Amino acid sequence: MNPVRRMRQCRGWTQEELARAAGTSQPAIAAYEGGSKSPTLRTLSRMAAAAGLEMEVRVHRAFTREERRSLALHTAIAERLARDPDGVRARAGAVLATMQRLHPNAALLLGEWDVLLRRPVAALLPVLTDRSEWARELRHVTPFAGVLSAAERTVVLRAFQREEREREAMASDHRTPAAEDAA
Repeated sequence: MNPVRRMRQCRGWTQEELARAAGTSQPAIAAYEGGSKSPTLRTLSRMAAAAGLEMEVRVHRAFTREERRSLALHTAIAERLARDPDGVRARAGAVLATMQRLHPNAALLLGEWDVLLRRPVAALLPVLTDRSEWARELRHVTPFAGVLSAAERTVVLRAFQREEREREAMASDHRTPAAEDAA
């Protein structure tokens, strides 16, 4: 999930409330959340402090294409969960019960989902978009199948494909002729 949106949702604030606390404007917050602008680390740190939160920067193993795809889908699921916590949890709980019955070898990870689904939404939301190894593993056995409609899923996957093309174009722009010769 977008870090600015996450900060705001952790506090239950509107964009205007975060902007006022952080000494910026609501349009700036909207641009950060919408992805048309990227805040600096200093700006993120200032916003976190204004929201009474701490910020940390983590370095982690690069995501595979499949992990990036899963993260994109789970970001949309997190947004749906924030809007409709009862409906999403009910759906995920039903899917989880079926998964637990059909896949006893996945009991450890499914048990973690069982605990997470019982926690407050504010504790569940970050897990869906966490970049840690643990969260990546959890997303392999997600109980959130069917939360997004086919149309919503298509929108997410098309945006993901665009981002992947841009990613590939940027990667090819950064290759030097000597590096390509060596490959």
